Amino acid sequence: MTGSSQTLDAAVIGSGPNGLAAAIVIARSGLSVRVYERADVIGGGTRSAALTLPGFVHDVCSAVQALVPASPFFTSVPLSEHGLTLLHAPIPCAHPFDDGTAVVCRRSIEETAANLDAPDGPRYKRIFEPLAGNFAPLMESLLGPIGRHHPLLMARVGPMAIRSAKSFAESNFLGRRARALVAGAAAHGLVPIDFAGTAGFALALLVSAHAVGWPVARGGSQRLADALATHLQSLGGSIESGREIEALDELPPSRAVLCDVTPRQLLRIAGARLRGSYRAALERFRYGPGVFKLDWALSQPIPWRAAECRRAAFVRPTGQRDSVPHPPGRAQEGSPNGVSQGCDARPSGA
Repeated sequence: MTGSSQTLDAAVIGSGPNGLAAAIVIARSGLSVRVYERADVIGGGTRSAALTLPGFVHDVCSAVQALVPASPFFTSVPLSEHGLTLLHAPIPCAHPFDDGTAVVCRRSIEETAANLDAPDGPRYKRIFEPLAGNFAPLMESLLGPIGRHHPLLMARVGPMAIRSAKSFAESNFLGRRARALVAGAAAHGLVPIDFAGTAGFALALLVSAHAVGWPVARGGSQRLADALATHLQSLGGSIESGREIEALDELPPSRAVLCDVTPRQLLRIAGARLRGSYRAALERFRYGPGVFKLDWALSQPIPWRAAECRRAAFVRPTGQRDSVPHPPGRAQEGSPNGVSQGCDARPSGA
């Protein structure tokens, strides 16, 4: 994937899903755009590779595409025409406990509520049924362009979403099962679940599970990046992979530059062009806790004690030391909280 030195309307650094989405929006307007990716393979967090044995495809980072069928942008792109097929497990996610049982989030709110501790089922339904019933406008408010908000809906959701997931779970639910479900979903935000706003992660992901499911991409998450790239090229955009941009001066002339990179990368690439409070904010940015990932090539399914886990797209061991798992980086000794396992390996072609 290469390109010329022509003058561009926009240059995009980084071929993750955000960079590719930005390039597609620009190309849709009839403007020229080129994406630059330092790796030989595009995709950023949506890449797949043969990381273990021949015949197995593993997702390098993102495995379960929970927000693809929920996003106003992704649902506007004909991804299926460019090779993307989304597969749904019978159960979106499951959280096993040490005693061999599990709490699960099913597509049905009624069935999910039924597997919670008795006092919590009706409360769960009262919270999530209105959200699922307004799913499209909710996602447009949360994930759509700035300005497309639904004030009355957000007035209902906002007070819940701005709370910490820990506070939200403990104030709304009495049993460990519902609390673990909320905390497990909130942990996908990759920040401690006692931070303000983490309840919003849980609400968005759980209502998405009920409304559209948590699918995986057939053949691996790379298929999502490839579909975005193919669509971009069909609109006239171009991609140059294997090209690291170390300074903005290396780019050809363009009317705009968009950077899908980390704060430290942006500081290095932009150099002296960044000044004042914005540069200071980037310099103060604190990265979250590190992530450990283990890839397995399995000869048979994992023999979970809880049968529901064998039918789930995503399994997050929760433990039973606490009703609400400890935030990432704060787990107590002996607690498996913070360990999660996605459906990230499959035979090639699956």
